[in-house]
Amino acid sequence: MSRRFRGSRDEKRPGSPAWMLTYGDMVTLILAFFVLLYSMSSIDVQKFKLIISSFQNSLGILRGGETFIEEELITPGAAEINISEQSTEELELQHIYNDIQEFIQEEQLQGKIHLKMEERGLVIHLMEGAFFDSGQAVLKKDAVELLNELAKKLKNIDKQIRIEGHTDNVPINTEKYPSNWELSVSRAVTVVRFLIEKHGFSPFQLSAVGYSEYRPIVPNTTPSNRALNRRVDIVILKSEASITEAK
Repeated sequence: MSRRFRGSRDEKRPGSPAWMLTYGDMVTLILAFFVLLYSMSSIDVQKFKLIISSFQNSLGILRGGETFIEEELITPGAAEINISEQSTEELELQHIYNDIQEFIQEEQLQGKIHLKMEERGLVIHLMEGAFFDSGQAVLKKDAVELLNELAKKLKNIDKQIRIEGHTDNVPINTEKYPSNWELSVSRAVTVVRFLIEKHGFSPFQLSAVGYSEYRPIVPNTTPSNRALNRRVDIVILKSEASITEAK
């Protein structure tokens, strides 16, 4: 009886059909062929995805995560850091906004200084009537006091600050300012030099640019609108905006 038991265990179980060996070799060769083509040539990513997809389906391979194409990876930790930095920066700009807004209300400067929070950062509009005489780029006496107070509030900000000069669309043609381009640039430079020379701002932190009449905040259709467009903007740039514009 023990012999029969041993004999039954020694019997060979049926294996894979012979054709499976040939099929397996064929699959291996085809895969090696595609890998060789991929390593030797530059191919379109989308077309390659389609080829791989059809190849997988024809062999009955279940689709999982795609590993043939290297994609950009964003780790959760990095995303959390970016969100945290962005939130901190926005809170800092909001604090500056509130501080200057309080100063405007206390000194009743609503018609002289306007504030606006934009995607690029905090924009402080210095209206021409309060800071410059018409067609001139020299600060008024009262404007110096206002700019002194603003400079104190901006002095310790660790951000790039861009000074922008703007005019309306009324032409100017003087010996000193042949056009609105020269006037807008000169006013921006006046404010930059004031911040550097009077309050010790770093020249590396500041930049000056003139836009002439080509960046109006309202249409130049009425005298009151043109008055709003004649301004110098102090723009406290967000980090992302600073990097983008530096490029």
